[in-house]
Amino acid sequence: MLLTIDIGVTATIIWFAIVIFAGIIEASTMDLTSIWFAAGALVALIVSLFVPDLIVQVIVFVVISAALLLSLRPIFTRYLKKNDIKTNADRLIGKIAVCTKAITDGQRGEVKIDGKIWTSISNEDIVVGEKVEVLGIEGVKLVVKKVE
Repeated sequence: MLLTIDIGVTATIIWFAIVIFAGIIEASTMDLTSIWFAAGALVALIVSLFVPDLIVQVIVFVVISAALLLSLRPIFTRYLKKNDIKTNADRLIGKIAVCTKAITDGQRGEVKIDGKIWTSISNEDIVVGEKVEVLGIEGVKLVVKKVE
């Protein structure tokens, strides 16, 4: 008995396997990279049902995957920030604090804001008692500058 393999059915099975494999990789990494290849393979799978030419299917897969990766990934990564832990410390940015331990360029000092003492850094020398504005937060240190 001679076993014959239908190329169209085989290609459809391969595209389905790529969709599943890329989906599993994306689910385990959450990197927004593999999902576009899964989408490209899904479109190639649909094309394989109507167009038996493997070259056309591969071209569709490559074009769709690349187009989605290059156009949609930057948009989605901008809105889906990873490891962005919001704290109440963000509310300190823009507030005025008082220097309680001198800050020299490149050295840590301390400021008091809302009744709490914070370690702080600055690009300028700040003496005890001077008012400073909080520019940002780096780790557990406030980045400050003198208030003019």
